[in-house]
Parts: sequence; C-alpha cells; structure tokens
Amino acid sequence: MAESAVEFVLSKLGDMIVKEAQHLGSVGEKVKWAQTELMDIQCYLKDADSKRRKGDARAENWLNQLRDVAYRIEDATDTFYLEVEDNRQNDPSFLHKLKKLCHKPMEVPVLHKLATELDDIKKVLEGISNSKAVYSIDPLQDRGKGNTIVMPFRRAAYQDVDETEVVGLDADKNKILKLLRYEETPRRAVITIVGTGGLGKTTLAQMIYKSAKADFKYHIMLSVSEQFSLTDLLRKMLSKLKYSVPKKQDVGALISELKDLLTSRRYLIILDDVWGPVLWNQLKDALPDVKNGSRVLMTSRFIDVAKSANPDPRMPPYELDFLSDEHSLDLFLRKAIPYEVSDEKCPSDLIELANALSKKCKGLPLALIVLGGIISTKDQTYHAWKGVLDTMDWHSDGKDCMNVLAMSYEDMPYYLKSCFLYLASFPEDYEITATRLVNMWVAEGFIPQQDRKTMEETSKDCLEQLFQRSMIQVSSRSPNGSIKYCRVHDLLRDLAMHQAGKENFVTVFPQPQGINHPIKLATRRASLQSCSPHLIECLGPYTRSLLWFGHNNSVPSYSEFKLLRVLEIVGVNMSHVTNLKGLDKLIHLKYLGFKNCFQLNVSTSSFGRLKNLQTLDLRGTSMQQSPMGLWTIGTLRHVLTGKWSCSGLPSRGDFINLQTVKWVSVTDTWSTHVPRLNNLRTLGLSNEIYPYTKWNVVSNLFGALPSLISLGIRTKFNNHIPQEIIYPRTLVNYQNLQNLYLKGVWSENVTLEAGLFPPYLVKLTLIDSNFRQDPMMELGKLKSLKKLQLKSTYKGEQMICQEGFTVLQSLILNEGSIHAFTIEKGAMPKLKYLRYYSSFVKLEMPPELKHSTSIISF
Repeated sequence: MAESAVEFVLSKLGDMIVKEAQHLGSVGEKVKWAQTELMDIQCYLKDADSKRRKGDARAENWLNQLRDVAYRIEDATDTFYLEVEDNRQNDPSFLHKLKKLCHKPMEVPVLHKLATELDDIKKVLEGISNSKAVYSIDPLQDRGKGNTIVMPFRRAAYQDVDETEVVGLDADKNKILKLLRYEETPRRAVITIVGTGGLGKTTLAQMIYKSAKADFKYHIMLSVSEQFSLTDLLRKMLSKLKYSVPKKQDVGALISELKDLLTSRRYLIILDDVWGPVLWNQLKDALPDVKNGSRVLMTSRFIDVAKSANPDPRMPPYELDFLSDEHSLDLFLRKAIPYEVSDEKCPSDLIELANALSKKCKGLPLALIVLGGIISTKDQTYHAWKGVLDTMDWHSDGKDCMNVLAMSYEDMPYYLKSCFLYLASFPEDYEITATRLVNMWVAEGFIPQQDRKTMEETSKDCLEQLFQRSMIQVSSRSPNGSIKYCRVHDLLRDLAMHQAGKENFVTVFPQPQGINHPIKLATRRASLQSCSPHLIECLGPYTRSLLWFGHNNSVPSYSEFKLLRVLEIVGVNMSHVTNLKGLDKLIHLKYLGFKNCFQLNVSTSSFGRLKNLQTLDLRGTSMQQSPMGLWTIGTLRHVLTGKWSCSGLPSRGDFINLQTVKWVSVTDTWSTHVPRLNNLRTLGLSNEIYPYTKWNVVSNLFGALPSLISLGIRTKFNNHIPQEIIYPRTLVNYQNLQNLYLKGVWSENVTLEAGLFPPYLVKLTLIDSNFRQDPMMELGKLKSLKKLQLKSTYKGEQMICQEGFTVLQSLILNEGSIHAFTIEKGAMPKLKYLRYYSSFVKLEMPPELKHSTSIISF
C-alpha cells in the first residue's frame, strides 16, 4: 500500500504548496523538496512491489518504510493545519501575523514545529532513496499526477440467484427439496447443510428457498453470522411477517410474538451461516412444532450445529461436497469468459491452461469464481493466462484457495486495493449500502480524479470492478442497474482483515483471541464492532477514520482524534448524549455519520465549523434543530437526513459541489432568487419546517437543476402535492429524471395521465395520492418503469392491470381500501417481485406469471 500512501501525500503536498504559499515562507521549500523526492521515488515502486510479490523481504521492508514516512508527512501537514486553525480561533489576526513572519519560522511555533518535523523526515527519505541501489530496485515507471486510469468494467445484470450461472448444485438442490417436502415427517424438521467456507452453501440455500417457498404460507431467509444479536434476528424475522414491529420489546416478547404468528401457518425458515449450537438453543422456542410439515434449513461450517439442532437419524446433516473437475472447469470458464458458456467456445489454445488453472482450485467454487474474475480482466491470449498460472505459488501445502484469494488482491491496481481493504471495517455478513461506501471512499482520498466524471461516479466504477473480480457479492441493484447493497464473503473478509492489519490500514476490534492490544496503537483507521468503548484508548492521536458499530448506549470519546477524516456511529442510542465534545475541532473531517442513533442532542453550531465536510449522513437519527451553518460549507457534497428536514438552502449561493440533499425544507426566499445547483443529482423537498410556504416557489428552483436524477416531494398535514409541479407538466421536461417520490394528496383538478411524468422514469413511489380513478391504466403506459410503489393512492375497491408495465420488475402495494387486485394476461410480463399489505385482498394473475414471481402478503 506504499503506492496509495505516496499518491495521497503527493496530492496533499501539491495542494499545500498552492494554497499556503503565503503562510509557509521558507518552510515551503522543505515541502517542495519532500514533494520532489517522493515523485522521484514513485518511479521505483513498481519494481519494488514486483520483488515483494516474489518474496523479497528487503523490498517489502523498503516499501513499508516508504509507507510509514508518507504517513509521517501526512501527519505533519494535517497537524500544521489544525494548529493554525486553533490559533486563528483564539486570535482572529493570526493569519495576518503568520503571513508577516513566515520567513522567520523560529518566531512562529507552528511553522517551527513543521520545519523541524520535515527536517527529520528529510533524513529518513534520503536513507530510503539511497537504499534503492542496495536493494537493486530499478525505475520501471514514469508516473505523473493524473495518469491513473480506472479501467472500464463489464456491467452484468444481477439477480438474487441466476441458476443458469450455477454449476454442480442441481442434484443437491433436488435432494434437499425432497427432504423439505417429505410428507411422512409432519413434525417440524431441521435440515443443516454443512461444508467448508466458499463451497456454495449460501447459493444452494438461495436456490432451495426460491423453489420451495411457494409450498409454505410463511417463508423467511436470513443470514446469521458469527457475532449475532438474538434481538436483531427476531426483529428481522418478525419484519418479514408483519408490517411493523414495535421498537421497545424484550427478547421474551419477541419470541412469544413470533411463536404466535407461526403457530397457525406452515412455515419455512432458512438461517444462513450459523456458527454454533447456541443459536438453535436460543431460537427453538420461537419455532413451534404443530405437526403441519414446517421446516427449518440451516447452513453451517460445523457439523455439531446440525447434530444439536436435529438428532433425528432420518434428517442427518447434508454434507456438501467439492466440485468435480468437469464442473470446476465449467464454472471457471463462465467467470473467465463471461459471454461464453462452454469449453467448446473457449479458444482452443486456452483449454489446456483453463484445465490446469481450474484444477488448482481443488473444486472450491469461491476460489474458481475469484480466479475466473482475475482471468476476465486479462487478454484472452496464451501468454496472459500462462502468466497467471506461473505467478501463483501453488506449492504451499493445502493453501491453494487462500493463494487464489491473495492473488486476486495483488492483481488489483493500488486504488482498488485501498477500496477492498476498507471493507474490513464492516462487520461480518454486514449488508453495506453502496452510496455510503462510495462516499466514504471519496472522503478517504482513495479515488483518483477522472476527466468528465465526478469522484462518486469513478467510485461506483471501482465498486463494479470489485464485483467483476468477484471480490464482493451484490445483494441488490437499483432499478437503473447500479449496485444498491453489497456484502463480502467470509473468506474474502478474512483476507481483507489480514492484509489490512499487515499494512497498518485498518484495525478491527474486537480482535481474535490471543492478540494483546498495545497501549497506543499506530493504526490509521479503527472499526469498533459491538465491543466496549474503552478499547478506543488503544488508538493513537493520528487515527484518520473511526467507525463504531454499537448495540448499546455507550458512545466512544473522540476528542483526542483531531485528525479524523471519517467518523461514523451506527446503532447507538444518542438521545442521552448531551455533548459531543470536540466535534467542532475536527477540521479535517470529510464524512460524518450518525446512523440509526434515535435523537442527536448536540450543539447545532458545531456543524458549520467542519469546513472540509463532504458528507453528512443522519438517516435514522433526528435532531431538534437543523444544523446551523451547514450551507456555508463550500466542500459539501451530500446531506442525508431521513425522516426530518434541514432548513432551506439559502436563495443566494453557488453550491457547485452539492450532489445530494435529502431532505430540505421549502423556503419562501426562493420566490425571488434560487441557489445555483448545477451538479445536484438527488433532491428531497418537504414543507415540514415551514408548512404554510407556497409551493409555487419550487417551480423557480426546478429551473436551476439541470443534472437532477432523483426527486422526492413530501407534504405535511395532508397538504396537496403542488399543482405547480404537476401542471404545466413541469416534470416532463426532466429527461434525466429516473426516480420520483411524491407523498401528498393530488388536487381534484388534476387528472392522472402518464404524460405528466418524466418519459424515462425507472422508479415511481406515490403515497396518499387520493386518486378518484384506478391508477393502473395510466401508470402502465410508463415504458421505462421497473419499480412501482403505491400506498393509500386509491379509494376504490378493485385495481385492475389490463395491459402495459412492459418492463416492470417490482410492485409494492399498500392500498387499505381495495379488496381485489387483478393482473390480466399480457400485463407486467417481467414482474419478479410482488408485495401487498393486506390479507383481505383477492389476488388474480396468470399462472405462468404467478410461478415466476416472488409474492409476499401481510
């Protein structure tokens, strides 16, 4: 990771030279020298890394020294900025004094400290530079700033389980389905699929779930993981069976409620990735046995899980085997040459190499998929594939799989390595929101700037590259095809954690047993996952990122970590915290998140002092007052607030960096002037703060949004959706708009027409619309619509879809008044998912569509 550290520091030094020249004085020459020396050393990185990969310990040590000195330069410059800001806060005339005395650094403590540190760094850098010849490290590259290119990727369509891409599991699926449907065992039976990591247990369970769920009234599939919370697991199970789950329920109440729901229905529960018998012992009382053929299916690496859950010899553990050589080759080629499906279409001169490569994976599907992902990025030539085969160390007794995974990491460009290692920050089996991850990568400085692209667009390309290389699993995609949620396989997460620790990139707490924490840990990033806040005392003052995943009311103190770039607290009840001491001192902070933290009781003035902030994510967390000074931050890119709204954007201002604002209150000041928002992609508007504001001001704002892709409008107190938005057909002019959310009553003067909506709309959500006509006929004419959600939109008793919805894949209905919903033959031919919230609704649809659609009712 030396290359990533050097690239990042060079960017910082360049900015410092340009922006702080008048304040650095003679110290600026020391900064320029460090920049020049690092640029020279940069040309030797490729050869040094090549030698390290071949086992050269001296080259690895050289790279580690270079990485550490790059960190020292970063610490010195960031500390300088911090101390300048502290002095400026105490003395408003400090910058003037600094400019006047900058050529006498001995008289200015902050400059003297920076100069002294740079002098020490210079000695180290000179030693590193001189040792190149000793270690025989040669200049094999001539890289300049801006030459980094994020390679294009092949965007593949994604489904939960595309069984045409699965190899060697059909027989296993059919055997287990037979066990699930075994009518001679009416008692609740527990079946456990057992096998090593990466063998395909989860894929097999998904295939079984897809095929068997129609046989059961209630069906649930959930991932458990090693560190599970019984309360969270029960709540997730209940949320699959009912519309809402009260937040304040203890474990006993949750077990009782789940048991009551399941007692009267035949159910299928699939629990993926179970790590020990304790889960079944805690959960079994919630899964009643009423002798109606209900089934529980678990997947695990441990056979004792199976034996503890079901000692019945008629339901022994199902031990999943490795793939045969034939199936291994098939799976490898499907990943290596994605558009071909058999060895007959593989170039003849590559078949022998393909066989050799696939056999090295010993029948383990994950290794085959990852190795195929590596090959898919290479040219389809003999020498390119042979190079991969020759590069691997295939002789490390029994470690072939981990070698494949390690090679997949080594094969990445440096910026992608940083993105992958960052995934170690998230808990096991954690479903990661793509936009959140993308914004964190940007804040961390991992993403190279590309011409004619935003950093976020390049960051999304990096995420797609990780998917193409099979380093992440995509949980779901948005209707426009972009990744929405992703997760990391356990073995790949183990690889990321191991490599991140080795590179001093991320430290995860709690660490495995047997590891003793030093008094002060020099980690750059820390992730605290369901552990005691006192572990934060192990971290040093140079920590740049702190992620805290909590399940209690404890909040770590971070006032010592003044150089933080990323701070996120997730799942902690913050309502009792009255002061986040030092928040306003985090001037380097670029990403700040309080996710699902109930209520934040902090000084709202703190936010305006975070002058480098890019992302503020407060989804799932409310505030009594809107953050003061937020809109004065020129670097701001994303503001996400969830169910409450920020105060309105000032009418005068150029928010050139702002891309996401959701939600913000409408303000009367837009009636005369509107802010410039040329790069805004996502906008959510409400009238919650000023409920009586006239919505006609919004039409003025819409004229300043040329890049808008997603728009949400919600009203309060049953207010009407503003006619100024519907007529005179304002929305139609937004050719790029893909996602539209409208919550509020439509005026009786407005007749629903497909022509009122943007022509290329992909996702539409309508709530509380109060239409007098069945909306299905007009909405079915939207030819690009893939996802539709309707809630309380129609007061009639029946909805009929006669035709249209030619590409619709997902439909969610929550219409309390309707008693019947009919889909006629030919309508919604691509429908994959239907969810409706009423057990009183009579559903009619063609049998072939019903067979291919996942249907969930509440």
